[in-house]
Amino acid sequence: MVLSGAFLCRPLMRIISGKFKGRRIQTVDGLEVRPTSDRLRETLFNILSPDIDGATFLDLCAGSGAVGIEALSRGAEHVTFVEHARRAITMLVENLRVCHIEEGVDVVQRDVVRALKQLVFEERHYDLIFFDPPYASHVYGPVMSLLSETELLDTEGRLIAEHHSKHEMPETIGHLRRYREVRQGESCLSFYARI
Repeated sequence: MVLSGAFLCRPLMRIISGKFKGRRIQTVDGLEVRPTSDRLRETLFNILSPDIDGATFLDLCAGSGAVGIEALSRGAEHVTFVEHARRAITMLVENLRVCHIEEGVDVVQRDVVRALKQLVFEERHYDLIFFDPPYASHVYGPVMSLLSETELLDTEGRLIAEHHSKHEMPETIGHLRRYREVRQGESCLSFYARI
């Protein structure tokens, strides 16, 4: 299946572990979307494994939903997917259908900053937040600041930002402090907790 324009549909992602293990999900590739690799996702969830069961999970800049679906597969209670690109949302919804996921999810098609403000208004709280915009995006600062200033991230929660390894994330942002960094090739995961 091929999507028109700058997006190509590629059946390259698989769910690594949990109840949906082995399921292949579609991804979209293009200027606006860069999927988190299987290897990096596996590293991420190996680190999060003690905290994932029963967690509320916010997948920001979710793309086709691979990270959030992996969280559900491993026992997350609820995942909110936020994605702005229409074609990525279409693929995300299809991936949820293929995995027969009908409950415990919200899909929000909106600019990430506006989506966060709406979630704050709704008084949502998350145990885990994964933030993975395009590496060249200018939303890192505004989103990280907003997350540090609000109660979206639970008191004992964890925020993980994926970014290019050459892009140094700040050690502290408002009420958040980086406590771990994992580099894999050109990608890097920065882990934050509340101070």
